[in-house]
Amino acid sequence: MPLNDWRDEREWDGVHLLWLAQLLDWVQPRLPPGFRAYVGSVPALTLETGDGKPDVTVRGWRGPPVAPPGPAVALAPDRETVAAFTPDSQRALHVDWHGQLIAAIELVSPRNKDRLDAKARYARRYLGYLRQGVHLMLVDVFSQPAGFSFADTMSDDLGLGEPPTPPPFAVSYRVGAPVPHGEAMGTPVALWRRPLGVGQPLPEVPLPLDEDTAVVIDLEATYHQAARRVYLG
Repeated sequence: MPLNDWRDEREWDGVHLLWLAQLLDWVQPRLPPGFRAYVGSVPALTLETGDGKPDVTVRGWRGPPVAPPGPAVALAPDRETVAAFTPDSQRALHVDWHGQLIAAIELVSPRNKDRLDAKARYARRYLGYLRQGVHLMLVDVFSQPAGFSFADTMSDDLGLGEPPTPPPFAVSYRVGAPVPHGEAMGTPVALWRRPLGVGQPLPEVPLPLDEDTAVVIDLEATYHQAARRVYLG
């Protein structure tokens, strides 16, 4: 199904959730052994515990006997108040390997870039993947607001020197291991940049898992199934 003109975003929430579900169905059977894919609202930064035993051996040295501690005393805080946190409801597809986040697919929503603070917050979110060594596919089907592009913001922040990439687009980033770069250390970044066009089929784009392995994502097939299920013509 060709890409719709998303200047009317009223059906997007349904397409967004269903497209993520279709992407999950596409990715899961194509992952190598040991990898897992799931849809979540925040990146899962968890430790693999396996059978509950530590993965390093700690040798304990018996010291002199120590007197048992006295009863615990709770110290009253100087002040107690309520912190205001804004939960991030944006969902994404995450791929992990034994509990370590490896790759993500993010579908940009209009609210991710409708205000200056939203643009800054989600740019930090997307850049955060790459800075943590997580491969990222970023898909933005919304051409508005004019003159703004997350792909351009990320290119400028990372010094990639990419030509302008106005939305709609799909960009996939592969992050390598740190290497010497001048007097400091740098991170190799490979990318696949695909402009999208209203009325045009969506392309296939690789989602890297490491430098030699990727899952090729059929954006057209997965988008078609999502749009069909919300009766989007």
